[in-house]
Parts: sequence; structure tokens; C-alpha cells
Amino acid sequence: MKGILFALLGGACITLQGVANTRISQDIGTWQAATITQLTGFIIAALIWVFVRDGKLGDYKKVKPLYLAGGAFAAIIIFTEVTAIQQIGVTLTISALLIAQLCLTFIIDINGWFGVVKQKMKMPQFIGLAMMIAGVIILKF
Repeated sequence: MKGILFALLGGACITLQGVANTRISQDIGTWQAATITQLTGFIIAALIWVFVRDGKLGDYKKVKPLYLAGGAFAAIIIFTEVTAIQQIGVTLTISALLIAQLCLTFIIDINGWFGVVKQKMKMPQFIGLAMMIAGVIILKF
């Protein structure tokens, strides 16, 4: 149950961040909004880390370099989300983002990429994804 609550909170924050970034980008530009978002995110994460201390900073040496670049995706995420919200609105953007996430996670799970345990996807999972895609198409019209 705790995991579901964290997922719901994370999803809500993604939406709020996208809307806030869109407003910021209208005033100062998209890449500037991405920069401010990354900076404030870094500051908050660093402050939380200072108080929580749940790991050692030096442990980054144990992480594959490819994974250390994961944070760089945030700049692309912010830019594309802001641009999409400006073009197609919040609801359609977030719906499309969720479908893109699910499609990629299906591929990752099926292939066992990034060290995750391979999962077999069955017809119900594919039907669910197809229903989500159909829902987005219906939302568009």
C-alpha cells in the first residue's frame, strides 16, 4: 500500500511540475525553466540527503557510468513535457507520457534490461495497454 501511495504522490508531482514548468517557460523560456527546475530539485534533494543520510556519496563509484547519466534525462523530460503541454494541453500530455512509460517498461520487463528480472507479459497486460491508448485517442477528440 505504501508503494501505491508513493506512486500516486509521484504522479501528482509530475503533473504539477509540468504545469509549473510550462508557466515558467512562457515567461523566461523552456531551457531556462528546465535549468531552474533542475537547480531547485538538486537543492531540495541535497537538503533532504543532509538530514536523512541514507547512503554515502562515495558509493557512486559502485554505479555503472551509464546509470549515473540518468539525471540528464530530466532536462529532456522537462523540455518535451513543457513543449507538449503548450501544444496539446495537460491532460493529453500526461496521458501520452504514461503510455510511453508503460510501453518502454513492457520492453524493459520482457527483455530483462538494466538487471531487472524478466517478466512474461500476458494478454491482459496488452489489452490494458491497448485500452489506455484507446482512451487517449478518445480524449483527443
